[in-house]
Amino acid sequence: MSPFPDGAPCWADAMFPDVAAARDFYGQVLGWTFDDLGEEYGNYTMALVDGKPVAAVMPVMPGPDAPALWNLYLATSDAAAVTGRVEGLGGTVAMGPEDVGGFGITSSLRDPAGTAFSLWQPSTHPGFGLTEVPGAYAWAEVYTRDAAATDRFFPELFGYQVGVMEEPEMDFRVWSVEGRPVLGRMAMTDDFPPEVPSYVNVYFSVPDCDAALDTAVRLGGQVHYGPTTTPFGRFAALSDQQGASFSVIDTSTTEGEMPPMT
Repeated sequence: MSPFPDGAPCWADAMFPDVAAARDFYGQVLGWTFDDLGEEYGNYTMALVDGKPVAAVMPVMPGPDAPALWNLYLATSDAAAVTGRVEGLGGTVAMGPEDVGGFGITSSLRDPAGTAFSLWQPSTHPGFGLTEVPGAYAWAEVYTRDAAATDRFFPELFGYQVGVMEEPEMDFRVWSVEGRPVLGRMAMTDDFPPEVPSYVNVYFSVPDCDAALDTAVRLGGQVHYGPTTTPFGRFAALSDQQGASFSVIDTSTTEGEMPPMT
């Protein structure tokens, strides 16, 4: 049994051409320590906060050059059943379902807009050992170039309840499970470079957004948006020195009223 309800984010990892550089970057920006599981598991390396797993980094797979990027896993109690419904909803199955060394069963999928994500049916690895503390996972959003297709796909696949933010300047939705918000959906605008595809943006908690950005930039990272203070926290979007995009958020620093949701 997963400690996370079906459809809720439960894990995040990223492949890097230079894992040592990634460990140095995130160790300084997010305060992670690391546990390399060894060659038997492809040097999959757990990122830890207070000794508990919060994410993972690993070497890129052999083959054509692939960009460094973060991947989000959504919890499921039946990866085979969910995977089997993806193509009928207009999505694609890139891989799976397959067992991962007894840790759990995963599938790599794309929604009709091309957004890549994965499923996780846990066995010995339940997922995040901590959330919403400094260094740990905080939130995630699907940034899509085809909002209509994405809005049909995910709620149908996971049974999300849908909330629409009453904000005229953006097209933003919140997907909930059992009344609890688990994932955001943002429609991409012309502000995004045309070469940027639909993607999932993962947020990690930090105690001080500006200090985290200063450290990231010093280590070769790049700030793409922010920092800005909102009712949800002070956050910024950035990429590490290998090009993997993510966001940081200080949820203790807020400003303004929560926007209404219908």
